[in-house]
Amino acid sequence: MTGRRDVARAFGRLLKTLRDGAGLSQEDLAERAELDRTYPSLLERGLRCPTLDVLLRLADALKIDAGWMVKLTVRRLTPEAES
Repeated sequence: MTGRRDVARAFGRLLKTLRDGAGLSQEDLAERAELDRTYPSLLERGLRCPTLDVLLRLADALKIDAGWMVKLTVRRLTPEAES
């Protein structure tokens, strides 16, 4: 069974990859998603798990599909993805 902490870490690693790929700083992402400037850091370090509202805002800020973000996070949680 996957725990909340595992999910938060997997999502955080994905968010960092997507943010870097978009050429955005954490502050830029926070501004675009209308979040506190420190929140992306907490997410990327796996210290917070986003709510659905935050997930949708992040996806919009990154100009990607939120469902795709969820699918990629789930893939990172499977043992094969870590190899």
